[in-house]
Amino acid sequence: NTCVLFGDGAGACVLGPVKSGGILSGYLGSDGTQGELLMLPGGGSRHPASHETVDNRLHYIKMRGNELFKLAVNIMADAAQIAIQKAGLKCSDIDLVIPHQANIRILLAVAKKLDLPAEKLFLNIEKYGNMSSASTATALCQAVKQGRVKKGDTILLDAFGAGLVWGACVIKW
Repeated sequence: NTCVLFGDGAGACVLGPVKSGGILSGYLGSDGTQGELLMLPGGGSRHPASHETVDNRLHYIKMRGNELFKLAVNIMADAAQIAIQKAGLKCSDIDLVIPHQANIRILLAVAKKLDLPAEKLFLNIEKYGNMSSASTATALCQAVKQGRVKKGDTILLDAFGAGLVWGACVIKW
């Protein structure tokens, strides 16, 4: 049952020109061949809602948790390393990691794989749950409001989602 994993929210970010800093690098990836690890089989034009699709529970998220966990850890760590390298930095240069708040075990495993102390992770999953695509933007906002992000900080944003898609970027605040 996946219902306990999800919260609800929305996030947005307004960007503008800066004299120094800003977005230092970005990286995006996808692999539709692994999409069955996390999917919603019903709905849309492929399986429009009907008594049959509802009775067969096709409108509920299906997740192969153990496989997804391993893949998410590897992909998020790889995406982070690529974004950090593209920015000309090392993991030790990162002041704060604001990841997609998918699962605390995934996030701690990614930090370990990157050799980053858990204290460099900004976590709010215990309060809001997994807000899907809104989690990184809302976590960034909350980190700023809490004073965890300061002018001149180097921030890593790192995300992974259904489909499968992922991305990471490094910003100088």
